[in-house]
Amino acid sequence: MQADPAHVLVLDDSRAQRRLLATLLRRWGHPVTVCETPGDALEALTDHSISIILTDWMMPGMTGPEFTRAFRRTPREGYAYVILLTSKSEKAEIAHGLDAGADDFVSKPVDPHELRARMRAGIRIIEMQRELVWQNQRVRSTLAEIRGLYDALDRDLLEAKRLQDTLVRERFRQFDTGSIALTLRSSGHVGGDLIGFFPIDATRIGLFSLDVSGHGVTSALLAARMAALLGTAAPEQNVAMVQKRGGAWDALPPDRVAAKLNRMMFEEIETDLYFTLALAYLDLTTGSVQMVQAGHPHPAVLRPGGAVTWVGEGGMPIGLLEEAQFDSVTFHLEPGDRLMLYSDGITECENRAGEEFGEDGLAALLRRTAEDQGEALLETIVTAVQDFAGRTEFADDVSLVAFDFTGPSAA
Repeated sequence: MQADPAHVLVLDDSRAQRRLLATLLRRWGHPVTVCETPGDALEALTDHSISIILTDWMMPGMTGPEFTRAFRRTPREGYAYVILLTSKSEKAEIAHGLDAGADDFVSKPVDPHELRARMRAGIRIIEMQRELVWQNQRVRSTLAEIRGLYDALDRDLLEAKRLQDTLVRERFRQFDTGSIALTLRSSGHVGGDLIGFFPIDATRIGLFSLDVSGHGVTSALLAARMAALLGTAAPEQNVAMVQKRGGAWDALPPDRVAAKLNRMMFEEIETDLYFTLALAYLDLTTGSVQMVQAGHPHPAVLRPGGAVTWVGEGGMPIGLLEEAQFDSVTFHLEPGDRLMLYSDGITECENRAGEEFGEDGLAALLRRTAEDQGEALLETIVTAVQDFAGRTEFADDVSLVAFDFTGPSAA
């Protein structure tokens, strides 16, 4: 689409010069506004459709450069290209005109071919400026839309975070022979860590800590799916539970639960994500623990004397290899022992020097917090890791499950 011809203002105190220039400009198809004095011209330039100004240098009361400087100080939508008409040719005079805000010069007497060529150059600059303004407006409009989308997304993610927090229904529970405390800190709005516990029968509970690969919404969605399969007290909805003859419910061995979840990842869920898992069945009366470790960090057992034991055999993550094999291990808690399940957001947390917190750091921290209990214990651990990292926001999700076994004698 061809642009409309540029609207030109002619400022000259010579009637003959004004008539000559106006005639040429109208012949070339330009709308023309003619002014005799700088004051008239400044008033006429309130019409922002004027995009080219031809002004004489020598005029009564105000020179062309003075007029140009005054014009440049006035607020205006869009750019106007100023051409000074002058018989001056000294470099100092030309520099003075440019400093005043002029864009070009045409020597007098005016040669029509030169004037038209210089006007075409000015029109190209004005059109480029208009295009730039239009593009900037588009950018601002697009940025405003993006900000609106981000604000909406941020609100949705905050709501998603509130919903995800409800996946951990209980943060603390006291039993006759011990207590369990849980905490979950996502590195972003939502994360891929999941922790929880569920009843198996009158004397046993299941504890789990799960970490989905990646970050963000997709990881959170898979974690939510796992919460529906593991984090429920309803045995008929829990993938770890099976109904025996007679109607009673029992738990599948932990290794069979891991294998079942691995099969579901390939046959039903069909995602490129995978997750690590520590699933432990704890007998509340004897302290006996049966556990599967599927690529998850080694659970820690803190003994009353300060010794820390790392349990588990490592194993493959769930959903990584279809033919992966999983094995259960057993160990025993004595009264006074503390079992800790955690995600690698703890041990792989780095400080500003690039050093990892590591298992040694966690073992030392468990010893320092041996007298702390419940949610206060986990808050102290999280704060200590934040202090190590030198920041309050974690690079990865952080989750902790602590079970303190007091034993039947404390019942």
